[in-house]
Amino acid sequence: MPPTAALKKVFNTKSLKKGRPSQSRVDEGDDLEEWKKSKQLLRPKDQLELTEPELKDIIARQLGTNDPLIPQNLIQFNHAQGAFELIPPTGPMIVVYETQGTQIHKESEEAKKQVEDQGLDPSILEITDSAETIKPDELQNIPEETPGDEETQEEESEKPEVDSEMTEEDTEKETEVGEGEGEGEGEGEGEGDIEGEGGRAEDEEEKHHHGGKPKKLTNQFNFCERAALTYNNPVRVQDTQTTPPPMGTFSANVLQWVIYDAYQEDYAAQQLEKELERERKEKEKAPVSRHQAMTRKLVGKAQLSEAVQGRVLECWKVLERMVNQNTFDDIAKDYRYWEDPSDEFRDEEGTLLPLWKFTYDKTRKNTVTDIEWNPHYYDLFAVCFGFLDFMKPLDEGAVCLFTLKNPSFPEYICMTDSAVMCVDTHPKYPYMVVIGLYDGSVNVYNVQATCKQPAFRSNNVTNKHRGIVWEVKWAPDLPDGEMNFYSVSEDGKINNWVLMQNDLAVTTIITLFLAKDEVFGPDGTKLKMKGCASCVKFHPKQPLIYLVGTEEGNIYKCSTAYSSMFLLTYPAHHMPVYRIDFNRYNSDIFISCSGDWRIKIWEDNRLEPLFVFDVGACVGDVKWAPYSSTVFAAVTNEGKVYVFDLNVNKYKPICVQAIVSKKRNKLTRITFNPIQPIIIVGDDKGCISTLKLSPNLRIPCKAPKKQQHLDQWTLQCMKLDKLLSLVREPATLDIPEDTAESIES
Repeated sequence: MPPTAALKKVFNTKSLKKGRPSQSRVDEGDDLEEWKKSKQLLRPKDQLELTEPELKDIIARQLGTNDPLIPQNLIQFNHAQGAFELIPPTGPMIVVYETQGTQIHKESEEAKKQVEDQGLDPSILEITDSAETIKPDELQNIPEETPGDEETQEEESEKPEVDSEMTEEDTEKETEVGEGEGEGEGEGEGEGDIEGEGGRAEDEEEKHHHGGKPKKLTNQFNFCERAALTYNNPVRVQDTQTTPPPMGTFSANVLQWVIYDAYQEDYAAQQLEKELERERKEKEKAPVSRHQAMTRKLVGKAQLSEAVQGRVLECWKVLERMVNQNTFDDIAKDYRYWEDPSDEFRDEEGTLLPLWKFTYDKTRKNTVTDIEWNPHYYDLFAVCFGFLDFMKPLDEGAVCLFTLKNPSFPEYICMTDSAVMCVDTHPKYPYMVVIGLYDGSVNVYNVQATCKQPAFRSNNVTNKHRGIVWEVKWAPDLPDGEMNFYSVSEDGKINNWVLMQNDLAVTTIITLFLAKDEVFGPDGTKLKMKGCASCVKFHPKQPLIYLVGTEEGNIYKCSTAYSSMFLLTYPAHHMPVYRIDFNRYNSDIFISCSGDWRIKIWEDNRLEPLFVFDVGACVGDVKWAPYSSTVFAAVTNEGKVYVFDLNVNKYKPICVQAIVSKKRNKLTRITFNPIQPIIIVGDDKGCISTLKLSPNLRIPCKAPKKQQHLDQWTLQCMKLDKLLSLVREPATLDIPEDTAESIES
């Protein structure tokens, strides 16, 4: 709308108040005036003129219920009548909720029928109706009446209308006659009421005497007596597609001795089960350690709460596994079924597929110092967290047991006050775990009982090593059934620990002395120089024989039966020997790695290596593959994994793959899964990576056409022997006989 004169007046008053009128504002007012004149509205001549009161009158708007959008005069064809009929228009009301009640009107036929079925008089409905019409307040307001007044009222109601010309005498006579009649009628009515009540009572007694039962009325609120028709939902078809189970044909002869042997085997299995049950009960009765003996004495609410917490924890573990399997479903499928199709187009090369990564928040600063698979559960492995950078020591360490079913969190966690450097799991009792610590002590954990405290702990003063425990290994049980293990340390001692009832008993098997001249000590006495043991490996077939690697680079072949001398000394490397591993198909072949960048393959009782590989970096660990006699893998400080197959190439690896960053991380340990074609590697940042081997890295042996009956184990042994025959040198060279004839003859 155009600005009014009042707006112009406001602009002028503001300029006058400030005391300095502005020429621009005056000009602006003139423009507004011109704009106003040009925008004036024109009134038509036939416009209705209203008075002032009519203009001020407010016209109210009313909302009606009629919907103009509803169609009118709709018809439809009625097939029953055979003609068109008009459809009533839909009203503005919408029924939101509608229900049928159980109340009926008193005057209805159904109500009278119900009263008759109950044996009552239907006239009671009229009496109660008349009684209900009078309210209690109205009864209180009715004034009290004398008997004479009642009579007069009855007379007035009963006497007919008379003319006003009746005489007074006639009225008096009529009054007397009325009084007499009123008294008689009152007596008659009282008697009639008594008779009526008695008659009803007699009728009810007669009905009850003759056995007539009143009709049972339907209970309007008991829905069990009613029937309803409902729709039944159709059964949903649930089909599951699964891989059909493997099928095979079996045939055998059932003979008498076969049946006898089967019964003997079943009886032996039953006896073994009873023996195991007896041993389990004895272990439950006898405490494993002092700490457990103290805890078993505690009874009451504490034990009950721990049991409840244990069950709840087990349920949470199952739920966590389910969530992780759904989260890492694609990795789980690759772990089981994925095969690299590009291997068909490669010659003598393979790849590693990364799968899961395992970490623990409290050990991110630690280094993975050792990894080992559980001998009973192929998806469970133990990891040691310590440190190898001795310029930056750490106060705490841990040993964690991870499973492939739950990559997000460890299954068991054992925290220690010192860095953990090595671990080993008992081959017979998978819940018994022994670890070696940075301070020289050893601990034995029973993870099935508790992970908070070790079941056995070495004495921190007397029964301990004087250096870092680099490796521990379980030994076969003693004849008395006691468990024992061996440990090697940089103090040059190899100790044998026996798990007694409540303590660890230690015996020094051998002390490593170097084959050098004696040196003078600070006080002038001559001392023998000790070797620093860095690793140990027991012979798979001869439990008394073991190999010890040292930081000086030598490998000593020793026996637990001799404590004063070595069986053989291998001048293996020029720097510390980090790991030794025996071949699983030929126990005379073993492999070693060192910090001098070299991997060497040895044969027992030969001082010269059969194969030497230089990888150009410090080799932290090396392992033989469990599925092949010629495949082994190693890790280096450059973050790479090397996989060799001597049957494919004797000079270079068939797979070299970087797992971690070369500048940030270093790989320290590696191990093969005994069943699945995967490996796990650990680095110096506390991370464990899982890798799957491609088909070219695990090619099985093919049997010759004439030897199809040979199994895979025999074929692997034959493959290794054929390879060794190419590099072995005969012990003595025999001069062949000269079969040619001499010239003279």
